Amino acid sequence: MCLLDSKNDNQIIVNQVLQLARDFHSSDTTGHDWWHVYRVWQMAKHIAEQEGAKLLVVELAALLHDMDDHKMPDGDEENLPNARRILQGVSVQPSTANAVFEVIKQVSFKGAGVDTKPASPEACIVQDADRLDAIGAIGVARAFAYGGSKRRQIYNPESKPNFHTSYEEYKSSTGSTLNHFYEKLFLLKDRLNTSTAKSIAEHRHCFMQQFVEQFLEEWNMKDTDSKQTNY
Repeated sequence: MCLLDSKNDNQIIVNQVLQLARDFHSSDTTGHDWWHVYRVWQMAKHIAEQEGAKLLVVELAALLHDMDDHKMPDGDEENLPNARRILQGVSVQPSTANAVFEVIKQVSFKGAGVDTKPASPEACIVQDADRLDAIGAIGVARAFAYGGSKRRQIYNPESKPNFHTSYEEYKSSTGSTLNHFYEKLFLLKDRLNTSTAKSIAEHRHCFMQQFVEQFLEEWNMKDTDSKQTNY
């Protein structure tokens, strides 16, 4: 196989992987669909332009980052079979492919008590782009879409948030979607890596805080003239 590395050839590779990623995620309804991947890809490019990184690695990792995630059917985050299959089918240098695999393995949030600090500029950027899509208005929508797909309660005031100390504990969590805001989403702003992402996150974080505040006011009937109900 002829290996390509010019700017134009890199764009051909990205376009090929983009189409394969779109096909792969086309039927997802959990919030990890093609449009999530697309937004992460676009955001990762934007951050890379501001911060500097190996753009081909950033783009490919962003497009492939969710294919083997534990939230996907038969997800295998250790071996990345889907991402490997796709990169084996396009003209990518082995060193580039390996760099992409390393980035993908560093993207996911693994629990409040688990250190997931990325080891490369490219991993920092793709992790930030993915986390930005988990907060703000779109993040709220995605959280409830995923919770519904897993048959989780919207909220249960008798169930308190659990700040998971291991990846296995986090993956097996069955808590309510509102708990997920405390267990993950509210933590992301302060765990971003790049100054570009941190700036974008401020407004999105505030929106989520306002949403949860309004949610709890309605739950407890504090937004009415009725007698408050305490749970």
